[in-house]
Amino acid sequence: MNTQDKDRTIILEVQRGVGGGPSRTQEYELPEGAAASLLDGLRWVREHLDDTLAVRYSCINANACKECMMILDGKVVYACVARMQPGARHQVAPLPNKARVRDLISEIAPVKERFDQEENADD
Repeated sequence: MNTQDKDRTIILEVQRGVGGGPSRTQEYELPEGAAASLLDGLRWVREHLDDTLAVRYSCINANACKECMMILDGKVVYACVARMQPGARHQVAPLPNKARVRDLISEIAPVKERFDQEENADD
């Protein structure tokens, strides 16, 4: 990769971990054109670099499901509409005020709804 290509590369520094356990940061390098939105980039990473990266979404680039909420460069965003620029380095993390399930997946359902679903699963 030449210097000009390197200047257009997007770097994602992703905070990973399971539950309340320790976190680690993993870096992924995306070539120019691989992603416009953060969700596009994370999906590209899963398809081309690391299929173990956990991320939740239902819609793509529509901001309808509200499931892809996470932290991008210190701000809460919806990954499906958060834009990335060529040559940028971004820090990506799960929501800090929600329980982490795995990697970028946070428990977003209210506690009562989670308990109702668990109780109804036995029916």
